Amino acid sequence: MFDLQPQCRPAARPSRAGLLARGTVVAALALSLTALGGGVQPSFAAQTRDAAPPVSAQRFHDQMRELWDDHITYTRLSIVSFAGNLPDLQPTEARLLRNQTDLGDAFKPFFGNQAGEHLTALLRVHILTAVDILVAAKAGDTAKLTAAEKAWYANADQIADFLHGLNPGQWSDADLRAMMKRHLDLTLKEAVDRLHGHYAQDIADFDAIHRQILGMADMLSDGIIDAFPDRFC
Repeated sequence: MFDLQPQCRPAARPSRAGLLARGTVVAALALSLTALGGGVQPSFAAQTRDAAPPVSAQRFHDQMRELWDDHITYTRLSIVSFAGNLPDLQPTEARLLRNQTDLGDAFKPFFGNQAGEHLTALLRVHILTAVDILVAAKAGDTAKLTAAEKAWYANADQIADFLHGLNPGQWSDADLRAMMKRHLDLTLKEAVDRLHGHYAQDIADFDAIHRQILGMADMLSDGIIDAFPDRFC
């Protein structure tokens, strides 16, 4: 969970430039969420709390890394438990799904509750579709595997597009799509190597996943800090 309690000295009065920059982000958010449809409407309560004391940018950066590190760690543990028919699979998957809620919650103070909940919903599809891939791969069902992989990559594009819509000035849609695709490519390779018993390669896969996800986490935290400079110190 993110801790956005005050961690710095009281902030100076927001500059006119900072307020204008914030207004630009809020306006872009409203337009992007309206275009996305699906009943998602922006909530600006968090963005308009000008009196809220700033928090540590370094701590925010570290917490974003922790959340995405949890994402790949519990994904890996789920793959290991699934491949080995271990009895801890169900609680491990439950913890993995909780991480998707934590990730959505991290975006709420900046982009509103409904935006955070929509992100959580997209990330839950990301996880549940990965489960479909594992089941189909283990069963050797090529048709179901192909369909699940297609849905998985389509969902990754949806996540990238949604994040871009939240903060278009900081998060390039092309960069987000590339990062999400790379995350899926590496995770799929990890799962295949684990299911086939290629354990040394499986470990190397996870090392690559870890490096990649930290880069994505940094892109997201840097984009939020740059878009809401008055919220950080």
